[in-house]
Amino acid sequence: MTDVHSLESRSKNMRAIRAKNTSPELTLRKILFARGLRFRLHVNALPGKPDIVLPKYRVAIFVHGCFWHGHNCYLFKLPRTRREFWEAKISKNKQRDIRDNEALVRAGWSVLSVWECALKGRLKWDTNELADRITTWIYANSGRESKTEIKHQ
Repeated sequence: MTDVHSLESRSKNMRAIRAKNTSPELTLRKILFARGLRFRLHVNALPGKPDIVLPKYRVAIFVHGCFWHGHNCYLFKLPRTRREFWEAKISKNKQRDIRDNEALVRAGWSVLSVWECALKGRLKWDTNELADRITTWIYANSGRESKTEIKHQ
């Protein structure tokens, strides 16, 4: 099956996808800031360069796009064109996520993965419920080596 877009159009679309400061990431940052939590962004010194880092609590937060990290939810759909390429790419992303999470936990960090589907779409969390769940997790896991994830309801 051929792509519904021209090469130029597809290239323009793909260039527009950002790795930092995505809308789900900005949403989560607003939630954390409103709860009085202060953080650093995209810390190069940590494995995986977490999107949000709360050094006071030794918590690293990744905001994963459901497509790019192959989440098994309604937002993920494997493209029909170049299927082998996308399967390999998403598989490598998943392997890198596991490696980075394990390295952070070994270094004494708590790791939280928040999926895009928890922040947007028809099954997203209520903002206050999500904020309560995340802040409770942060305070409970401060300084402990653990990992968890938050996805759609």
